[in-house]
Amino acid sequence: MDRRSFLKASTVGAGAAAASSLAAPAYAQGKRSLTMVTSWPRGFAVLDDAATLLEEYVAGISDGELTIDKKAPGELVGALEVFDAVSSGQADMYHSADYYFIGQHPGYAYFTAVPFGGTAQEVTNWYHHGGGQELHDELGQIFNLKGLLAGNSGSQSGGWFRKEINSADDFNGLKFRMPGLGGKVLGKLGASVQNIPGGELYQALSSGALDGLEWVGPMADERAGFQEVAKIYYTAGFHEPGSALASSVNLDVWNDLSDKHKNILNVASQAVTHFQLAQTLANNGAALARLQAQGVKTLQFSDDVWDAFGRASAEVMDENMGDEIFAKIRKSFEESLANSAAWIQKSDGYYVEQRVRVLGG
Repeated sequence: MDRRSFLKASTVGAGAAAASSLAAPAYAQGKRSLTMVTSWPRGFAVLDDAATLLEEYVAGISDGELTIDKKAPGELVGALEVFDAVSSGQADMYHSADYYFIGQHPGYAYFTAVPFGGTAQEVTNWYHHGGGQELHDELGQIFNLKGLLAGNSGSQSGGWFRKEINSADDFNGLKFRMPGLGGKVLGKLGASVQNIPGGELYQALSSGALDGLEWVGPMADERAGFQEVAKIYYTAGFHEPGSALASSVNLDVWNDLSDKHKNILNVASQAVTHFQLAQTLANNGAALARLQAQGVKTLQFSDDVWDAFGRASAEVMDENMGDEIFAKIRKSFEESLANSAAWIQKSDGYYVEQRVRVLGG
C-alpha cells in the first residue's frame, strides 16, 4: 500500500474522532471555510505573522466568501503533526516550514531551505520560474498535498550560543536545535541535534536542555526573548539563506475548490511571501541594535568553520541522491540557482560592493 492510500485509510493520533468532521471544508450560505493547522504559537513574530496575514488576505480578497480558520499548536494537533493531519484529511491545510518533514521525504527541505542554498529571491525565482512549484506538486502527490509557499524570512542567523565557536570541534557534543538538512550537517560535526517546536525553545535554552539554537533572525528572536538566556549571537548561518514557509492544502480539498478559490489561495500566498519578507528585512536591523544594547555579542563564524560546514553539507546532500525525486529536485534547484546567480552577482552583487566602497556602511 502506498503512503497516500495508507494515510487515507488511517487517522492521526488522538484527533481521529475529529477527522471525519474536518475531512471536507465547512460550508455556510455559499461561503467556505478551510481549517488551517500551524506550527506557530499565536503571536510568534514573523512565522505566525505570515499565517495570520494569509488568513486576512484570503478573507479580504474573497470578500469573506472563502475564509481560513487558523489553529495554533495544541488546538487541534501538535506543531510538528500538521503535515500528517493535512495529508490524511484531518485538517484542510497547514502553515509550516516544509523542512520539518524531511522524515516524510528529504526533498521537502528544498521548499524551506537547504545548506548553502538560495537567497529568498533565488528561491522565489526557482519556485515560480524554474520548475519548483511543479516539483512541489509532484512530491505532494505522494502525500495527498497541493504545495503552496506563503512567506519567506530571508537569511536566518547562525544561532544563539552560550560560548563562542572557535573551531568546528566546538560543535562536538553541543546540544543544539536546528531542523532540516542543516541539522544533519551539524550532526556530522558531532552536535546532538534536536528539532524542538518554536514554542518550547525559550524554556529548553534557559533550562540547559539546549546549549544553543537557531531560530529566525533579530526581529523574531528578540520577541522570543533568547537574549535573556544567551549572549552570543552568530548573525550569518550556512543552513537557511532564504527560508520559505509553506501553506499546503489537502489535495482532495484542493481539487474540490472552484478555480476562483484556487486562484485566491495562490495569489494570497504569493502576496504573503512578498510582504512578509519585506517586513522582516525592514525590522531586523533595528532589532539587532536593540539586542546589542542588551549585551548581546554579535559574531561571525571563522572561515575554517565555514569550510567545515561546506564539507559536511556536501556529504549530507550526496547521501540523499539515491532517491530519484530528491535528485530531480536538487538538479532543478541548482540549475536555477546558477542561472540566477549569473546575473545577480554581476548586477546587484557588484552594485552593493561599489555602494559600500563609495558611500561606506
